[in-house]
Amino acid sequence: MLTIRAVAHLLVLGLINICLVSATAIGPQFRRELSKRTNVLGPVSTLEVVNKVIAPDGFPRSTVLAGGTFPGPLIQARKGDEFLVNVTNFLNDTSMDITTSIHWHGIFQHQSNWADGTAWVTQCPIQPNGSFLHRFTVPDQAGTYWYHSHLSAQYCDGLRGPLVIYDPDDPLADMYDVDDESTVIVLSDWYHQPSPKLYNPPFTPDSTLINGLGRYPAGPASPLAIVNVTQGKRYRFRIIGASCDPWFNFTIDGHNMTIIEADGNEVEPVVVDSLPVFAGQRYSVIVTADQPVGNYWMRAVSNFPNQTFDGGMNSAILRYSGAPIQDPTTEPGPYVLPFDESALHPLHNSGVPGIPGVGNADVNINLVAGLDAANGVYTVDGVPFIDPPLPVLLQILSGAHNAAQLLPNGSVYVLPPNKTIEISMPATDLTSGGALGGPHPIHLHGHAFDVVRVPGNSTYNYVNPVRRDTVSLGTQAVNDNVTIRFSTNNPGPWFFHCHIDWHLHKYVK
Repeated sequence: MLTIRAVAHLLVLGLINICLVSATAIGPQFRRELSKRTNVLGPVSTLEVVNKVIAPDGFPRSTVLAGGTFPGPLIQARKGDEFLVNVTNFLNDTSMDITTSIHWHGIFQHQSNWADGTAWVTQCPIQPNGSFLHRFTVPDQAGTYWYHSHLSAQYCDGLRGPLVIYDPDDPLADMYDVDDESTVIVLSDWYHQPSPKLYNPPFTPDSTLINGLGRYPAGPASPLAIVNVTQGKRYRFRIIGASCDPWFNFTIDGHNMTIIEADGNEVEPVVVDSLPVFAGQRYSVIVTADQPVGNYWMRAVSNFPNQTFDGGMNSAILRYSGAPIQDPTTEPGPYVLPFDESALHPLHNSGVPGIPGVGNADVNINLVAGLDAANGVYTVDGVPFIDPPLPVLLQILSGAHNAAQLLPNGSVYVLPPNKTIEISMPATDLTSGGALGGPHPIHLHGHAFDVVRVPGNSTYNYVNPVRRDTVSLGTQAVNDNVTIRFSTNNPGPWFFHCHIDWHLHKYVK
């Protein structure tokens, strides 16, 4: 599996409630008046993890859900808020995992590494009828995030949902008129079988869902998601790649999109007409409702073969106020403003830490991803990641202070504090024993990193590269060697892994 664990510092502060904890009654204490709509929670909430039979594409199946919905409830907060989210486990369907955990994807967890929600890294899985109180603050973060199970491949069974932190002083607020729960767009793949039956490749989704609705080949004309707009208004769409495996090319017929955020980091505005969204990635785009009143297809076609929009598959509806209640008849394209990741530059504080230049960081690491096909195991530098018997954080607290002492052997990299780290990961999908099944989106917990070499581009940028927390490794066909730079300014054991959840599962059984 494409993972390492990076220990930035062995001093961990403010540790409480590391394994199972009981629910604690804590009242609301925040100044933001949150949405009154159903399926929206605030930063002080209880998130119940339950089994439920749903049919988001018309095919009924038992699932694992947050709050009993797919996607799970939108959690809203403001920059500076404190979160107190009590995750309670009511799972009982043994055809799937009945233990669980919730990870807050993109949240730095400064001085709250224990609340990161990563099973076997920062905590024990939450047992049935148990609970875990996540307590953390977001003093310096605003943007589009999400939460999902971080146990085995459980989020493929449905345990995933959006998280948005609003900035009351957003410097780009004059670019849009509407930014609320109605403008969050969650892209996901969907499977008709429970995840334990899908550990063997190929990992082929049955359908694509947009905001939890979709259709599958030869299936019923199941309802599609509708995004309502008013002509003349400008909308901040927050697009979340909540996929287990594929990436999606997202488009809206007849409308351009202006990118202003990547993974919680605002960027200088860039106009595109198509947007590739990999698992774990998020974007904010401004869309102006400047077309004639009508219905327009929103499309999210995956990288899997034989994709089609026939019958409304891989689609949702952008509906103008006053338009008839019917499916759109619009056509895709033409696409003349392609996405270029190298054109994304931070709006603030651009520039990488440390001395510019390849290999000029304090610590330089080259990681080679592979696949041991005989044993069905993904590897990094030839080593598969196997869940340890005790979470890494608890090993550290028990006195283990170097890589040789920490399990799993060969998968822990101890990094010095307050240093610059450069990691390069060449694409290996065409090499014998290489990591097939890509492009692989790589995510680092607890940090945002500067992508000094993006996929599809051989040029290094140490001046103003995009800053994000999830990046595709690209493909060996164009000799990609994605390179990132970050600072070890956040102590704790942090997961660094491929966000294709089937690959993250400890074995491809």
